[in-house]
Amino acid sequence: MKRIVLFASGSGSNAEKIAEYFSDSSDVEISLIVSNNPKAGVIDRARKLHIPVLLFDRTLFYNTNKITQLLINQDVDLIVLAGFMWLMPVDLIRAFPAKIINIHPALLPKFGGKGMYGHFVHEAVAAAGDVESGITIHYVNEQYDEGQIIFQATCPVSQTDTPDDIARKVQALEHMHYPRVIANVLASLTLDQP
Repeated sequence: MKRIVLFASGSGSNAEKIAEYFSDSSDVEISLIVSNNPKAGVIDRARKLHIPVLLFDRTLFYNTNKITQLLINQDVDLIVLAGFMWLMPVDLIRAFPAKIINIHPALLPKFGGKGMYGHFVHEAVAAAGDVESGITIHYVNEQYDEGQIIFQATCPVSQTDTPDDIARKVQALEHMHYPRVIANVLASLTLDQP
């Protein structure tokens, strides 16, 4: 059984789509949803999906290795960030090399980096007058949005699109592609094992 842990800080729509995608799988499970936000909508979604939730604060995450050790002890195969807003600690990245992935709501390397998330990204795309936006799924490294790109998908942006319009188009791409790309990454991990 391959075990995925989801990290989320917000509403959890991507986490829910991922959990639904793997719900009938006999060889993949979403074993845990981890959040730094006790008011996050993802917590209610996790309860409805019968997935355990772990809450933590900044001190526990950055000043101890308890989260890293917990994930090692649970034999986690893949860590998936689904709207998680904090930079991952170095010890966690080193413990799970090429096993932490994230989705960004734009076509990296444009509109990435610290502070570029959610609506801020869509506002920047609209302000730049870009004719397309999209999603980037990438491995996580020690910098925001700079890990190796795994997959990108695009959507058109018109001059009349508001940031909300762009957000809706991008979210549709996220829900369509993220679960499938996660499955592909898991399959490649299986092929890489002796």
